[in-house]
Formats: sequence, structure tokens, C-alpha cells
Amino acid sequence: MSSLAAARADNFYYPPEWDPKKGSLNKFQGQHPLRERARKLDQGILIIRFEMPFNIWCGGCNSMIAKGVRFNAEKKQVGNYYSTKIWSFTMKSACCKHEIVIQTDPKNCEYVIISGAQRKTEDYDIEDAETFALPADELVDPFYRLEHQEEDLRKKKEAEPLLVRLQRVSDSRHADDYNLNRSLRTRLRNQKRKVVEEEKTSRKMGLGIRLLPPSKEDTATAAAIRFPSKFDKNRKDKRAAIKASSIFPQSSTSTSASRRIELESKRRKIKATAASALLAGRVKPLSCYQLEDVVLVEWMLLSKSWLFVSVMVDAILLLQSRELSCKN
Repeated sequence: MSSLAAARADNFYYPPEWDPKKGSLNKFQGQHPLRERARKLDQGILIIRFEMPFNIWCGGCNSMIAKGVRFNAEKKQVGNYYSTKIWSFTMKSACCKHEIVIQTDPKNCEYVIISGAQRKTEDYDIEDAETFALPADELVDPFYRLEHQEEDLRKKKEAEPLLVRLQRVSDSRHADDYNLNRSLRTRLRNQKRKVVEEEKTSRKMGLGIRLLPPSKEDTATAAAIRFPSKFDKNRKDKRAAIKASSIFPQSSTSTSASRRIELESKRRKIKATAASALLAGRVKPLSCYQLEDVVLVEWMLLSKSWLFVSVMVDAILLLQSRELSCKN
């Protein structure tokens, strides 16, 4: 804003045709200092900004008007309470243009809704509302104060020694303010260093929060924890397998017997094949290859690994069958 505009906005601009003999600028312009706010001043009405003192319900549309909402209200005097004036505020709601009239109540230090709205009933605690309670009637009553003045004086004398002692203790604590401030700042620096170290430790561990300092209880609890090892797991698995198996050995004995019978049949088959080949004159008796096969079969029959024996017998049968097919 330029200086000229600021001067006009502050009403300090004097036009060239103005003469001090004609009076003030407002009189020269033919207007009131309050401008549009004083258009009904001849009726005793002044336009002001009125702030709603409490929550109300609009009488026209039944909508709530919150505390603190401001209106352009017509202010006028409607009476007196002793020497205190009673003011009336007339305004229109923004929701439905319904007229609302509110008056002051000097007797009860309150606002009263005359027409156009209804006050919202609210129960609240003084501490929660962050306000103060008005003095009770007994406190402002001079006779009540006179009757209890002696008791108040007696309580004052009883509490005075305690207050004096408290004052002395406070003075002794704050006598050397330099050392107190020094110790406080030292404690604050140590606390900041501790926080920085804790944050570094947390970042090293990949945590986004600061951990509490270690304690003896946490150490004892961590030492008492025992995680199961692989040996314990294997032992538990074996015990579970033993418990799940039958206590009778028929199944294992029958399986071993069946495997032994199968190997014996394969052995006889090998010998029969070798004998037929010998009678036909296709293979020399007791060749080195056959001798190795017989020794290998005898060793496998004496072995305890029945799976290995079965695989090797199948391999020998396959080799002999290929040899016979090649000679034929």
C-alpha cells in the first residue's frame, strides 16, 4: 500500500476544498465517523459485531449455532438494573435468516435468549472447561464474612509457622543460583550424551527406537532360556518313532525273511543260467568272470544290507543276460 493510500485509509487525507472553519472532515463529508454502523443511530440502534456466548438451537431451522460465531447485531438499550444498562442484541441467523434476540442479565451476570432460539443444555466440569466458578452468595455476604472472620484469623495463625518454614527451605535451596544452574546444565549434557549413545547402539542393531539400559533381571532371564539343540531334536524324533512303532517284531522278521527268500531265488537262477550255458558249451567252466560273480554273490548274501544285495544281484543278472545274447 502506498503512503497516499495509507493516509486515505487512516482518514488523514484532506481535500483541497476543505476549510478548517467548516469543522471536521466527517462534517465536511456529511457522514458519521462510524459510517454504515450508525445508519440507525437516530433510533438508538448501533450495529456491532456480536459473538455468540454459548451454543444455541436456531428456532427457524433447528440447526445448532456454535459458541463463538459472530453476527452483525443491532445493539440498543431496553432497560436498567439499578444503574447498569440492559442491552438487547438483535441479529439474523445465517442458516435461515431467522431473527434472534438476546439480552444481558446484570443480576445473574448472564445472557438471556428472548426469542428466536433455544439455549443448548450442557453439563460440564469447571476444570475440564478451563474456566472459573463465580463466587457463592455467602462469600459476598458481609454478615457471613463477619461471622467467619475470627475462624479465618485463627487458621492463619496456625498455618503461619508452616509457611515460614517452607519459605526458609525454599530460600536455602535457591540461595546459590549459579551452582544450581551449573549442576542442572551438567546433568542435561550427560543426559544428551547418553541419548546419543543409545541412538548409535540402536542404529547398529537396525532398530528405530532407543533401548532401555540392561538390567540384572533381563540378564538372568536371558541366561535361563534354553533353545532345543539338534541332538535333542533327533532324540525326540527317535523316541517318537519308537513310540509309534509296534512292540511286536513280527513285521520286521517277516520282511527280513521275505528278502532272504527273494535273494535265494535269484542265486538259484544265476546258478541255473550258468549251468545251462556250460552244458551248451558256450561258456568255459569256472571262468574268471563267473568265479568273480559267484564270490560276489556269496559275499552279498552274507552282507546285512539287503537293499545293496538286491541292487547288485539285479546288476549281475543284467550283465550275464547281455553276455549270453552277444554270444548267441
